[in-house]
Amino acid sequence: MSEATGTSTVVMVTGAAGNLGSAVVRELAANGTRLVCVEHNSEALEKLADCLPESSETLLIGGMDLADLTSCQEAVEETLARFGRLDALANTVGGFQTGPVDETGVHQWDQLFHMNARTAYAISAAVLKPMQQAGYGRIVPVAAAPGLKAGANQAAYAASKGAVIRLTEAIAAENRDKRITANCILPGTIDTPQNRSAMPNAKMDNWVQPTDIAKLIGFLVSPAAGIVTGAAIPATGRI
Repeated sequence: MSEATGTSTVVMVTGAAGNLGSAVVRELAANGTRLVCVEHNSEALEKLADCLPESSETLLIGGMDLADLTSCQEAVEETLARFGRLDALANTVGGFQTGPVDETGVHQWDQLFHMNARTAYAISAAVLKPMQQAGYGRIVPVAAAPGLKAGANQAAYAASKGAVIRLTEAIAAENRDKRITANCILPGTIDTPQNRSAMPNAKMDNWVQPTDIAKLIGFLVSPAAGIVTGAAIPATGRI
């Protein structure tokens, strides 16, 4: 397989039916990208598919536990069986919780590492094999700014997102000579219905639109982004 070009590009999007994932899917579909949409919620995935252009070439993989390496490997095998290649991964799966460092916080620590760090590791490990064989690939996880510096009540969340940043750096360093890049996104507060409900009194003018993050991810998974690797890129909106 040579470098991905044009509409032949195949991109796997995890968390495809979520607020950010669906924006990424729509952005890529509009550009003629062939898509592998991975999602735990099969019903939400079907609804997403109904909103895509009829011309879209899309593989839907629902009901998947992204923390399970075998499931990730099977998704990659299904992708290769359908399209014969896998050029890029946009991993939008993750979770958010806050809480102080105390004896009751150990469960939250384990849960967030499972939701954020383990999922990122498992799907990255699975997609790397065919990318290494092809000598080309793009991997873009979504991390978060607290992964660089934690605030109060952010120990578990920040540490788990910090792990995603370190994972991204390691993938980039290990695969630089294989023409595989890895870059993670550090979004600001994303403008979603859930965040508006949770923070009704917040100043929302500077919140980040999912569609804008999707455009950034669209660039990073493209062949044009080959000179960028190992980066943790802020996407914090208007300041």
